[in-house]
This record gives sequence, structure tokens and C-alpha cells, in this order.
Amino acid sequence: MKVKGFRWFIVSLVALATIINYIDRGALGFLWPEISKDLGLSKTDYAIILNVFTFAYAFGQTLFGKIFDWIGTRLGFILSISVWSVATMLHAVAAGLTSFAIFRGLLGVSEAGNWPGATKANAEWFPIKERALAQGIFNSGAAIGGIISAPIIAYLFVYLESWRATFITVGVIGLLWLIPWLIVYKTGPNKHPWVSEKEREYILTGQRNAETNEVATYAPGSAEILSRKESWGVIMASFFLDPIWWLFVGWLPLYLSETYGFGVAEIGKYAWIPYVGAMFGAWFGGLLAQNRIGAGWTVNKVRKFVISLGGVIMLISLLMTMKASTPLFAVLLMAAILFGFQTAVGNIQTLPSDFYSGESVGSLAGYAGTAAKLAVVGLNFLIPIITVNSYAPAFAVGAGLAIMTVLSVWILCGHIQPLNPRSANSA
Repeated sequence: MKVKGFRWFIVSLVALATIINYIDRGALGFLWPEISKDLGLSKTDYAIILNVFTFAYAFGQTLFGKIFDWIGTRLGFILSISVWSVATMLHAVAAGLTSFAIFRGLLGVSEAGNWPGATKANAEWFPIKERALAQGIFNSGAAIGGIISAPIIAYLFVYLESWRATFITVGVIGLLWLIPWLIVYKTGPNKHPWVSEKEREYILTGQRNAETNEVATYAPGSAEILSRKESWGVIMASFFLDPIWWLFVGWLPLYLSETYGFGVAEIGKYAWIPYVGAMFGAWFGGLLAQNRIGAGWTVNKVRKFVISLGGVIMLISLLMTMKASTPLFAVLLMAAILFGFQTAVGNIQTLPSDFYSGESVGSLAGYAGTAAKLAVVGLNFLIPIITVNSYAPAFAVGAGLAIMTVLSVWILCGHIQPLNPRSANSA
């Protein structure tokens, strides 16, 4: 059996896993009012649990980056989503701060595998000119998850009349995802029996850099990866960029509450709007990169142009948000910020596969993810200090991060093309 355009089935499944990922991680926040009432937990307890998740998530990026390189994409996703689904279900038996922190830490480690896994799948299944679009489709799963998680969790809670049963049901959804994954993902495109010869040739031939006619075959170990300035360009760009996303994921409800006096119902009315901008940005960044490469631009020119464009959109919108006068104008500006974020991030996430081969892509993506989440931890500590009177300082910090993201790519990534071992460069 041959399936036309089979690579798009793969990226769609990964995007669906990302949607489930965001539903699972969002469940605790939406259910917290009931949990805290039942178990007598405080806002401080919630902050502790949130930081445990974030630290575990940071560690899990590097861990699963290596795991995906060791055992491959198919088994890596099976391990990641199995563990995070079970961890979600274990929330149902939590009895206090310690048990919630343990289960949340397990969730953070395992959910982190979704990102290096997606980057590795992208490198294996897509030609260079389509990788940013494929990454955009995958990233749109995060935006869609942000949009739909609140109504799904709310519906399940009302229907089941139990936060414990809600956690179990959400965890089962992740386990059900394994069924199509086990059926569909048998191996990579070079040997998969459902891939036509025409598509196989298109994928493998398209993995050559148009400028150099080279396929990335350089697959160094961790020490060599971390000795290259190009790797640090990817890591630092992720370090500076990711906190902009989490500024809104973690703090948007509090911003709306403290700035405009919103309650839960009003927050729910406005908080989904920024994620719509993120969804369109993910598609836009991928389509723009594909269009420009198709027009004959080099990968180097395309990546830097699209990332810079995303940075400019974020910078302008963040500065304008400092002066937002109404909640609707504020969330529309935030939609523009997340549009710019997703325009840039998909192209940043393809950089590991632009520089290295599949055997090292997951590792670099994992290192970049760990750096990004450590930056988020720092932001979470900083926000309460600088937002005593208003959130304008937080948006100013975000504007600075947008600038540093673009500079990291331009200064450290050099000419974006497949790297060669240093011995080859010096020969």
C-alpha cells in the first residue's frame, strides 16, 4: 500500500500529540480552584508545583534529545507520550503538595520529549524547503492546544463532576494517540513501505542544500556539538525567544485579573485570542520560508529573513502593549506578538537539521530546549518583582529578548548550511 503525501500524515500526528501535550499540561491550572479547595492547598503551593514542572521540563529537553538520538523517532515518541499520559493520570491520586510535585515533575520530564522528537521527525521526513512549514504545522498544535484546552477541561469537569476523573480521562486521550502512531510510523522514509518511490526520492533529494548540493551528514557527539558557535547560536536564540511565549502562557490570566479586574469568566472570554495569532503565525512562518526557498533564496537568507521578520513584529507589538488602554486592544496586540513568535520559532527550530545530520539533531534541539526552559524559570522569578505597579516592565523585557534572539542568529550562526568536521575545514 502506498499513501500519497505520506510525510504530511506524519507531521499531522506529531501536531496532534502537541495538542494533547498542551491539554495535559493545562489541566492543573484550570482545575486548581477545585483542587485547592478539596486539599487545602495555597497559591504558594501552586507556584512550587509550577516551578517543579518547569525545572523538570528543562532537564527533560536534554534527556529526551539524547533518547531520540539513541532509540529513534518511533520509539522515542512512544516512550515520551506513554510516560506523560500515565503521569497525567497519576494526578488523580495526588493527596497534597509533595505528591502533586512528584507527578508534575514526571509530567515535565516526559512532555519535554515532544519538541526534540518533532525536530528529529522533521529532519527525517521533509526536504529542506518544506521543513519550516512542517515545523509550523507542528507548532500550531501548541497554539490550538492553548485555544481548546480550557473548554475541553471545563466540559470534562462538568460532565464527570470530579477533578480526579478529569485527569484520568485526559491521560487516556494520550494513550489512544499511540494506536495510530504504532500503525503509521514503521520506519523512516528511506525504508517505509507506504511511501511511494516518487515521494521517497523527493524527500531524500530535497535534503540537499541547494547552495552547496550537500546533505547534512556531520553527526558529532555532544562535546563537538557544544564546541561549535553555530550550535550556540541555536541555543542562545532559543534561550532568549522562549520566555516571550511563556510570558503569556504563564502570566496572561494574572495580567488580565490585575490590570483590568477580570474574574474567571472574563479571563476565559479573552485569554484564547492570543493563541489564534500564534496559530496563524506558525503557518505563515513555514509558508513564507517555503515560498522564498522555492523562489531561489538560499537557506541562509531565508532563515535569517523570516526570523528577523518575526523579531520585528514581536518588538513593535511588545512596545505597543506597554500602552494598551483596553483589554481587547491588549489581547489583540498579544496575538500579534505570538504571531511574530511563531513566525520566528519554526525557522529557529529547523536550524539543528540545517547544520547537522539526523543523529545529532535531537541532541542539539534538546540542549536548546533546556536552555530555553531555564530562561523561563528565571523569568518566572523576575515577573513578580518587576510587575508590582504594572506589567509594562515585563513587556519591555520581552522587547529586549526579541532583539537578542535575532542578534544570536545573525552573530553566532554564521552562514547557515551543513557543517563539516573541523579536520575537513582545515584540510
